[in-house]
Amino acid sequence: MKFSSSLLLIIATFSLTVLAQMPDAPDRSEGEGPYERLIIRGVNLIDGTGSPATGPVDIVVEGNRIASIQTVGYPNLPINENRRPEADENTKVIDAEGMYMLPGFFDMHAHTGGGAQGTTPEYVYKLWLAHGITSIREPGSFNGMEWTLLHKERSGKNEITAPRISAWIGFGMGHDGPITTAAQARKWVQMIHKEGADGIKFFGASPKVYAAAIDEANKLGLGTMTHHAQTRVVYNDALKSAQLGLTSMTHWYGLPESMFDDKIIQDYPLDYNYNNEQHRFEEAGNLWKQAAAPGSETWESVMDEMIELDFTLNPTFTIYEANRDLSAQRRAEWHEKYTLPSLWKFYAPSRISHGSYWIEWGTEQEIAWKENFNLWMQFVNEYKNKGGRVTLGSDAGYIYKLYGFGYIQEMELFREAGFHPLEIFQSASLKAAEVLGVDDELGTIEVGKLADMVIVDGNPMKNLKVLYGTGAIYVNDENQPVRKGGVRYTIKDGIVFDAKQLLKDVAEMVEAAKAEEDFKITQPGLDW
Repeated sequence: MKFSSSLLLIIATFSLTVLAQMPDAPDRSEGEGPYERLIIRGVNLIDGTGSPATGPVDIVVEGNRIASIQTVGYPNLPINENRRPEADENTKVIDAEGMYMLPGFFDMHAHTGGGAQGTTPEYVYKLWLAHGITSIREPGSFNGMEWTLLHKERSGKNEITAPRISAWIGFGMGHDGPITTAAQARKWVQMIHKEGADGIKFFGASPKVYAAAIDEANKLGLGTMTHHAQTRVVYNDALKSAQLGLTSMTHWYGLPESMFDDKIIQDYPLDYNYNNEQHRFEEAGNLWKQAAAPGSETWESVMDEMIELDFTLNPTFTIYEANRDLSAQRRAEWHEKYTLPSLWKFYAPSRISHGSYWIEWGTEQEIAWKENFNLWMQFVNEYKNKGGRVTLGSDAGYIYKLYGFGYIQEMELFREAGFHPLEIFQSASLKAAEVLGVDDELGTIEVGKLADMVIVDGNPMKNLKVLYGTGAIYVNDENQPVRKGGVRYTIKDGIVFDAKQLLKDVAEMVEAAKAEEDFKITQPGLDW
């Protein structure tokens, strides 16, 4: 596998073992169907369009497509049996009375992990599916273009237990040496398009190379996204990228820089070093307050122009959440049961591992990041309110964020930013499907569309925590704490996966890894 020099610089800072051979996902042994006919009975439907919940309804799936949606009653009244679609001996029936159904979720920033984290695709894919994630955008495809495209194909055929995969290739991957000319950039884009890639992930590039690559991608119908790394953002901030035709950005770097009124370059301390992970993340926490103020002419004009250009934001709030409360993320309750020992070690304070920058992280840094979040969230919420497209992504596998669980945390952070739950679910499904160009088939639960669905035993509008694999805590009539929720079924392409069983499989993988190493999770610097 070959990379351009600019991509190698970025990869080095991520400490990804990209050249190590990632194992292939095993053949699928989970999931039942697709059925000749499947009826999901009595469910409350949140269809992803933005419409309010309705129910109870019976939903009929024939093969891998939604055939009918039939209202069968009213809340708190008996089901009208005369309105129900009939089941015969070839029909599979799921009793979902009292449960809620949503469209399959899209994680629009979903790395499969790799050698540095010690994760396997089976581990990651099952965590995603167990949380209702039926589609992912793989940003960078750092396990290799060939590997990612193979798994995209196998998932598309349902040969493996995995979400649908949209393969976005790291700019320069596979090129012999650095890409230094516009002609080389166009030729590289043509090459990945021929290989079957869906899009490109940039970290930035020299202006002529970057512009040429984006232009060629747009001509060929490839998606484009950029993590505006500090090493390249002075060439093109987020607004300049949008003006060049970039279709989406991930994270938030480049947005404040688009709104600088009194400077061109971020106010770096004079001893700043980008390869120092604490410098990188600590100073990022001071960036939004250097931008123009909310409501200012600059703030409004940048936002308006991006929306006019149909530019999509993928904020990934969740991957930065530990910056404002490290102990809460480090002690998240699911780590003990579902986090692999190798991944826990990767998260630990380190001067090498990407995102493990807890060298001297304290109260001052957390307060700065809380202020950073406030401004950032205000921009994203206003962007949505003005008609801009916003999608959900987790970037899990770093900074104490676990696959699947981190995605639900992103939903909670969208709620904190001001999104109504129905707006969150729309961003998680329809808006993401639009970015990937699959909204004619996926993203909403409507007759004729593919059967990608999430069924949860709880009302996620009232409490998003019911979507966590660990569920939400309630107190029963005997004054005992109990758990409710957790996704019950994830349906992808008409195949029904038992989400609880997928989580059990993951727990067994973790337990086996712990037993092999005689490993127990401990907190940094503490022996007890």
